Amino acid sequence: MTKSKKKGRKLVTAYWSLVGAGAAVLVSLQQVYADTIWNRFSTIMKDVYGQLVAISTIVAVTAAAIALLVRMISRNQRAVDEATSWLKRIVVTWITLNSLGFIVAYLQPLIAGGQYTG
Repeated sequence: MTKSKKKGRKLVTAYWSLVGAGAAVLVSLQQVYADTIWNRFSTIMKDVYGQLVAISTIVAVTAAAIALLVRMISRNQRAVDEATSWLKRIVVTWITLNSLGFIVAYLQPLIAGGQYTG
């Protein structure tokens, strides 16, 4: 075996020894401060829900304002009736979206840990 091949073989052996030692250290470490996947998922979903409620509130207020304007300005009875029906739909949808958070917050302690404790 030539000198360069021996040197290359030693480098490969040293590299893989280092990789093996690093992997052993990583596997043996306890993840004390790490969140579980479910805690992280819960945090993400709360953030997404908060953004959804904020956006839905802005959209609901804008659409309700337009429906109220159509109701006040229009002389066509059909347009007034449709604006009233849209206003009812907007209010019901907004209340439903906002109450989902309260329902989940109420049910979460009851089913914590995957077991119903009611």
